[in-house]
Amino acid sequence: MTKTVFMDTYPVFSIEIPKKETTYKNVDEIIEYLECLIGAHKIAQFIAVFDHYEHTKSIKDNMINPEIKDAKNLIFCFGKQLPNCKMLAVRPRSIGICELENSFSIDMLQVPNEELHQLTEKWIKSIANLTCKG
Repeated sequence: MTKTVFMDTYPVFSIEIPKKETTYKNVDEIIEYLECLIGAHKIAQFIAVFDHYEHTKSIKDNMINPEIKDAKNLIFCFGKQLPNCKMLAVRPRSIGICELENSFSIDMLQVPNEELHQLTEKWIKSIANLTCKG
């Protein structure tokens, strides 16, 4: 995954997975897969799916990049600890999944817990399930 600093503030990790490198055909199939991983994790909790594309499309004078065919956020939480009120600012987690013509673009903010960040990256990278692992 590639790390960028979006809008000079937000550490965003991104990957673009060509459709030919995955068995998943659309955003909903990817979300279903990730929901399964979240459900199997000992502390992760699925919260919701937000249909960002439909929401934006429903707003008058909207602007959607024509390359984007679908866009949803999978919202979940690893909330094992609540040491202070500021923790609420970085939770829950969200994975953004965009369908483009020939690929899926998947993005997430950096997870404050390194172990859980690595796990989330592993989940996302596993979407590319047709790549050579040799």
